[in-house]
Amino acid sequence: MFKFLKEKISKAVKSIKDKLEKKKEEVKEVAETEEEQAAKVEEQKMETAVQEAIEQPVEVALPEKKEEQAEIEQIAEKIEQQMEEKELPVVEHVEEAAEEREELVVERVAERVEEKFEKPKAEMRIEERAEEKEKKKGFFARIVEKVVKPVVKKVTVKKLDQDDVMPILDEMANGMVEADVAYDVAEKIKGDLAKNLVNQEIRRGKENEVVVEALRESLMNILRVQGIDLMQMAKQKADGPVVVLFLGFNGSGKTTSLAKVGKWLVDHGQTCVFAAADTFRAAAEEQIEEHAANIGVKVIKHKHGADPAAVIYDAVEHAKANGIKFVLADTAGRTHVNRNLMDEMKKIIRVNRPDLKILVIDSLTGNDAVLQARMFNEVGVDGLIFTKVDVNEKGGAILSVTHELKKPILFLAMGQTYADFKRFDAREFVNLLLS
Repeated sequence: MFKFLKEKISKAVKSIKDKLEKKKEEVKEVAETEEEQAAKVEEQKMETAVQEAIEQPVEVALPEKKEEQAEIEQIAEKIEQQMEEKELPVVEHVEEAAEEREELVVERVAERVEEKFEKPKAEMRIEERAEEKEKKKGFFARIVEKVVKPVVKKVTVKKLDQDDVMPILDEMANGMVEADVAYDVAEKIKGDLAKNLVNQEIRRGKENEVVVEALRESLMNILRVQGIDLMQMAKQKADGPVVVLFLGFNGSGKTTSLAKVGKWLVDHGQTCVFAAADTFRAAAEEQIEEHAANIGVKVIKHKHGADPAAVIYDAVEHAKANGIKFVLADTAGRTHVNRNLMDEMKKIIRVNRPDLKILVIDSLTGNDAVLQARMFNEVGVDGLIFTKVDVNEKGGAILSVTHELKKPILFLAMGQTYADFKRFDAREFVNLLLS
């Protein structure tokens, strides 16, 4: 069931996943070559520049005053004395002496120039060196933020651009059209996927999940329409029966679907009566009478060629008199070229005011199903039944008609027996297509 459409969808999902996997490898390669090398080059350049700035000597003059020179010599003597007393390694004391000497030099020079400058030159130089160190730190922080992190992120997160996605989506849309999905529906799905995939971040290992979920959401948006609960309708209509009118082309399985709905209602504790309002087709009455006998319900009929609106009216009166909850009315198959039958349908609706008008469509009809839906929607359609679903390899008509009418699918017919009939579940249908 729906094998052809499933294959087209599966192929598209696999193609996008493969593209993402290829993108991941390309990103890894870039991360390890161009961006990494660029980061290293920039890092080396900045490190060299900062190091040169830091190592630049402090241009200060030694103090000329004798008392300052004496203080420096006293410091040196003091350090030498401490060295002898504590027996510390010479190298350490030399380093301490150098540091103290440099600090004293800076301090004395600062005092000498304080009167001529607002800020001591040595202090300014010290602050400049601190700023250079901060700049160095800030640069490498920026390298991490702007180069390293994005590179790492690209290894784990991928993005697909228009050139990556659109050829695959175009091919998918063409495949959907081949599977009887209407062109505008295929384009809508393609647009939804492009919106959800192009330039969107997709984490590694989540490729298949992201693509499938994007496709699932697009399909569900088409099928997500307000449903119809027959049991609830029966409870809410206390003043008479629920009148259900069945519409459809000849050969769509309309009469058999009516009988299956009748069997489903009986199995769920409801009562019903059939109205043989297809007075145009030969042997139509015999067919519906045979179904009624199998199910155990009554048929209201008139002679061949009678007014179908009158047949349904009598069935409604019979239901009211006997407390029957549903009237299921068969009608003659119509085509858009037979205006007399379409006008007759309008009269049936005007006289009997049915609660539901259900359009029965042969799912094998393909793209013509949309034309049928548009034609019957001239008189109004409330819900849908698709037949021959079990032998349908494409399945696109279900998406197309639902998108066209924005009406719910009540049942899917999958064979000739009454048991080959099930309530439509949009999520189950989508899961089947994506399985």
